[in-house]
Amino acid sequence: MGMMVLSGVEDVSAEKVEMLASRIPEKGRIDAYERLLGCAMEGDPTMFAREDYVEEAWRIVDPVLKAATPVYEYEPNSWGPSEAERLLPPGGWNNPENDGDLFAVAA
Repeated sequence: MGMMVLSGVEDVSAEKVEMLASRIPEKGRIDAYERLLGCAMEGDPTMFAREDYVEEAWRIVDPVLKAATPVYEYEPNSWGPSEAERLLPPGGWNNPENDGDLFAVAA
């Protein structure tokens, strides 16, 4: 499968790459869950979030999750629902499709 990748000099090129969806650890190596469980059994806290951190994260996130945010339907391949217009800065959205060769790459 060809995939676009960035090299160290940031040029884009097509390159054959292999993606692994699952992996069996090599003999003598442990996988991530085995390492995590081992740390838990040994009492090593470095792989876990502290309780005060978790509580602070929930303090911030919980109101967002509980908010009654309306869902607006819109046509596929469009710029989204018209209700989103009220969130835009003065002057509105600059549609890049109307900018001609804005994304043209110099040869």
